[in-house]
Amino acid sequence: MSTIKVSVPATTANLGPGFDCIGAALNQYNYFKFSPIETETPDLTIAITGKEAARVSSDRTNLVHKSFLKLYQYLGQTPPDVAIDIELGVPLARGLGSSATAIVGGLMGGNKLAGEPLSLSEIMELAITIEGHPDNVVPALLGNCQLSVGQAGNWQICPIVWHPDIIPVVAIPNFELSTQEARAVLPTHLSRHDAIFNIARLGLLIKALETGNRDWLIMALDDRIHQPYRQMLIKGYNSLKKAAMSVGAYGVVISGAGSTVIALTSSEHAEQVSLAMTNAWMHIGIEAEALLLSIDLNGTRVVTLNADGET
Repeated sequence: MSTIKVSVPATTANLGPGFDCIGAALNQYNYFKFSPIETETPDLTIAITGKEAARVSSDRTNLVHKSFLKLYQYLGQTPPDVAIDIELGVPLARGLGSSATAIVGGLMGGNKLAGEPLSLSEIMELAITIEGHPDNVVPALLGNCQLSVGQAGNWQICPIVWHPDIIPVVAIPNFELSTQEARAVLPTHLSRHDAIFNIARLGLLIKALETGNRDWLIMALDDRIHQPYRQMLIKGYNSLKKAAMSVGAYGVVISGAGSTVIALTSSEHAEQVSLAMTNAWMHIGIEAEALLLSIDLNGTRVVTLNADGET
């Protein structure tokens, strides 16, 4: 069997009021190669390259490998022995969907080696089951901005049009937040007033992303479900948001569970917003990298590698 290469985009989830249901794929990627091996005493081989390679497990706890095995378990088949090569381009534990790339990469690589018995919708269901929620794995698999509504076995996935002049500026600090820590600070109950507040802004957000309407975006990116509680975990958040808004950002939101913060702005102001965000953190001693990104429209790509290149 030939080597399979899978590329999976980073994602940003929630976008303010879209808690646990909206996510968008971004043009940063993790790459996974699955090379079948034939030995009498096969051993798991996982090679990892990239900026944070030393922090990723290379044993049977590796999430890519576990997801690969999950695919074959679902099929009721014995998995082939493979060497897995991982090239990291998505920061770890920063709210940019690194775990979603591992899950989707493992499932898609396994499906290709098995002869593609599962549809994208079946793989999506498996990915959601492993991850526990759809907001990262769905756009990682399908690309674009996606609204996921439903429950296990009955998901409705709705693509959200993203206006080309809405630029996501991603600021990635040199500290992490775990999803568990970010969820622990959330309230267990919401008032009716706060629920209505978010429902209205979620509807407005969908139209604002489609049209690029500045005034709608400024109001739509507000939230009362998770951001007021999580922002206290991100040092300098208020100063960063104020700085970005002062130079033309429509809004600033926490990417996923954090610690990455994402500003939406126009192409005209994107560079200024990027500089304002990194400077705001620098003033309080936090190093950060800012990226001007775009929406990935293709989602996960799977190619077969042979002596002549990709097929």
